[in-house]
Amino acid sequence: MKKIIFISACIALFSVACNSTKSSTTEETVLTEKESNPSLLEGIWELDYLSGTKVAFENLYVDKKPFLSFNTKDSRVSGNSSCNSFTGNITISKNYLRFDDAMAMTKMFCPGEGESAFVDGLKKVNSYSITDNGKTLNLIMGDIAIMRFHKK
Repeated sequence: MKKIIFISACIALFSVACNSTKSSTTEETVLTEKESNPSLLEGIWELDYLSGTKVAFENLYVDKKPFLSFNTKDSRVSGNSSCNSFTGNITISKNYLRFDDAMAMTKMFCPGEGESAFVDGLKKVNSYSITDNGKTLNLIMGDIAIMRFHKK
């Protein structure tokens, strides 16, 4: 009787150990795939953080926040700088992202520093990461996140 209980307990512990290892490995694999899958950029992303400005974020974008809309199949991006609309090409792979310097942009007068800070930031980006279960996009220069967006 003691042998049967002991063997049953060992089998139960072994099953639990195998399942938890399997889940952990699966979750790690999913996270790695998310970080390196350019198709996760698809959709609209609204800016909620911009580094390197002297003016507070809330004062840079009072009426409208900038946004990006990615079309990774065609390697294109469009969006709004909070004032002017733009469209252009992107170079993208795994975690590498580069915005084309020659983007087409409307030319309305934009008060304040918001638009220029946003456009200058895009020119500096060379990689990205997607975190928070696909809800947050970080645009990175070197190893510093200079812009952060949330999925709309």
